Amino acid sequence: MPRKSPPITIKEEGTQVIFKQWQLKDFDVDGGLAAGAHIGSGGPAWLDVDVPGDTYVALANAKRIEDPFRGRNENDLGWIAQHEWWWRTQFSISPAEAGEQIELIFEGLDTFAAVYLNGVLLGQTNNMFREWRFDVREHLRNDAENELAIAFTPPSKMLEASKPPLWVLATEKVAVSKRNLMRKAQFGWGWDWGPCLPTVGVWQPVRIERWKQSRITDLHFATQSIAAHEADVVVEAEIELLSEGKALTAEISIFDPKGKLLLKKGVSAQPKIRVALKINEPQLWWTADLGKQPLYTVMLRVLDGETVLDTRKQLVGIRTIALDTSADVDEPGTNFFRFVLNGVPIFARGANWIPATSFVGAMEESRYRDLLSTAVQANMNMMRVWGGGVYEFKAFYDLCDELGLLVWQDFMFACAPYPENEEAFVDNVRHEVQHQIKRLRNHPSLALWCGNNECQVIQDLINQMSKTDTALMGASYYDSLMPKAVGELDPTTPYWPGSPYGGGSPNSMRAGDVHNWTVWHGIPLVPDKELIGTIDRSPEGVAYTRYAEDQGRFISEFGIHAAPVKATLQRWMNPEDLELGSQGFLDRIKDEPKDKVNAMLIPVTGLPETLDQYIAFTMFTQAEGLKFGLEHFRRRKPHCSGTLIWQYNDCWPCVSWSLVDYDGVGKASYFATARAYAPVMASFKSLGDGEIALWITNDTLAQVSGDLLIEQLSFKGDVDWRVPVSFNAAANGSAPVWKGKAPDSVRDRVICVYSATNQFAPNRFLFAPVKDLMLATEVPPQIAIEKVSNHELHVAITSKNYLLFVHLTAEDPETRFSDNYFDLRPGEIRVITVKNKIKPLSSDSIALHSWNN
Repeated sequence: MPRKSPPITIKEEGTQVIFKQWQLKDFDVDGGLAAGAHIGSGGPAWLDVDVPGDTYVALANAKRIEDPFRGRNENDLGWIAQHEWWWRTQFSISPAEAGEQIELIFEGLDTFAAVYLNGVLLGQTNNMFREWRFDVREHLRNDAENELAIAFTPPSKMLEASKPPLWVLATEKVAVSKRNLMRKAQFGWGWDWGPCLPTVGVWQPVRIERWKQSRITDLHFATQSIAAHEADVVVEAEIELLSEGKALTAEISIFDPKGKLLLKKGVSAQPKIRVALKINEPQLWWTADLGKQPLYTVMLRVLDGETVLDTRKQLVGIRTIALDTSADVDEPGTNFFRFVLNGVPIFARGANWIPATSFVGAMEESRYRDLLSTAVQANMNMMRVWGGGVYEFKAFYDLCDELGLLVWQDFMFACAPYPENEEAFVDNVRHEVQHQIKRLRNHPSLALWCGNNECQVIQDLINQMSKTDTALMGASYYDSLMPKAVGELDPTTPYWPGSPYGGGSPNSMRAGDVHNWTVWHGIPLVPDKELIGTIDRSPEGVAYTRYAEDQGRFISEFGIHAAPVKATLQRWMNPEDLELGSQGFLDRIKDEPKDKVNAMLIPVTGLPETLDQYIAFTMFTQAEGLKFGLEHFRRRKPHCSGTLIWQYNDCWPCVSWSLVDYDGVGKASYFATARAYAPVMASFKSLGDGEIALWITNDTLAQVSGDLLIEQLSFKGDVDWRVPVSFNAAANGSAPVWKGKAPDSVRDRVICVYSATNQFAPNRFLFAPVKDLMLATEVPPQIAIEKVSNHELHVAITSKNYLLFVHLTAEDPETRFSDNYFDLRPGEIRVITVKNKIKPLSSDSIALHSWNN
């Protein structure tokens, strides 16, 4: 289960308020109030719970339920969402001084909650994505401990009389959950990769603020423009003033990344201030592949003479970000969709981020760091925070700033029509949007605000299939409310109405971004306005080679299912369910039908007969399919300017589209992606008629020149021919450097390319599907293992034959590999670093496999 953290400590001015251990207990609906839960009673059997935290985690820690992710336990936990849950704690606080204000602040309550302090109802909440503030000065006990209690009412009770807006197709789950009527994480009601475990509780920090005379309520830093030796920046702030007419000073200071004071400016403290400044010789913030991530500190102080009334600090980066949607004159009738960082058009290489656990309040910062660092190691420069999850914790965005990952940020709307004519709901959304923009806008990693996930495209698909022209319910949010808020609060960050969106229809390949679900779901491509063809889930209809038909500008979703490594399944599943086709295994596949992957496997690997084969076959197909797609899309730059794979991570242990499984283990596709995302990439393109071309794609900002070697050889290691090629790859460009023969249906040969100076990762071209290849099996590979320490091994692998899909496995899913799932040329030596932070490693800890055996 996720972390168990210490009690929260909240700082006041000069003192501390310590919330003692929080507790929770469930009652029948409306039962807690009658039992006195709001006044510190409620009977026995209260359980300890962390804040931020999660009800499921607390129940599992107390052994009241089994771990929801283990075995088939998910199916037994539906009762949790139907109970009333009370969370409570106690705290002491020093008496309020004359004129002092005291507020109790909840950064996130999930979701329908009533807040009681010392038996008094402070108010009710109905949005897990908003901050909630309560004036508590008059309700505090200064001579005794204060009782804070929060009652969470089941959404089904709150919405039992409400009918959600529904589409005419595929709406059964929405009709039951009514998720589009509540401002709550949508994925918690189940998705085609996630379980139905709707969360409840205090999922974000709680704090108390106390202040006199003045406090800073907001601080905003924005880069306006960058010239050769200076940057124009703006600092804006909102200050709450109790003593109007009194001359207070607002002092702005900016410190460089090493902490040196660069400038200081004082102005009169007003409710709103805006100061334009120039920073000489600015150190620019770049993505990890293009440069460094220097962070400046902006400090604002409000002073009454020499007395400091309030201080706020903010880490910021100096950078500009823009979205170029101008005409692409080299492909007439199309438009670019590319991000421009510090004036440089970039190719976005990334993936879609979903919540890294179903229990969002129990997310650990260390888990963020592991996953995001692993993304950077895979040469990613962007992560899309998907609109059916949550606006992530501050730690997520801080790490993206630190690591050099751009963030495409969806607002939390996904795959549903949303009510837009109910004033209270609209006002709730407006407050959410404004709060999240203010919360996140200072992060230099923030690259885009996006209205939703797939709302426009699903409505368009339904209209095309039903020959109707129904307007999208919720469009006013994406077309008016959100862009207005972004324009007012964060005008230097681009806004986009949805994903996908643009062109003659939302999924047009001529403009905007595209979700390619031709591969996997069989949904037709949209060249401009209309679907071409019908839904085709045959092996031919979903083949990953169909990525080559996609001429989109930016591919923000595309993916293929694969199982996690067996060690992950063994950790979480019942032993008797570790069989292909068992109910426990099928429960780990949320997409329907459960055997949808078969259509993709048939032409590539054939169908599996065992669980081990299922893991290997799905891993290989996902890796090869994404490799094929990424190479195609990157070769098309600048006409295509980005790919965001669906999906990067998992929220629970399952079979899904993820590159990295729930335990943090990279699938074969992770390593294939890392190679295909390298800033400099060599890739083969089939030209048909027995010819292929080699392309060099260069995402760096400098020309890359060198020599490479192309060779055709048998799987036994005999070289048919070898061609040296000198190349010059233009900065930020992609072009062919060689053309040659590639006859069809050669089953015992492979064409390889590699650089003696390692300017790019080796690559190859296979003449036939892997199931038809005549791989050499006569001579086994050689392996030498050096024990560097108890927790690190160096594994050297070599072979006389050409080895396909070489990979190491471990019984412990905490084991990590520096590289994996690669091909090995005859005579090549590949050294892999193996680490496990927790358990000691030995030669018995790992095993070597390849497709040859």
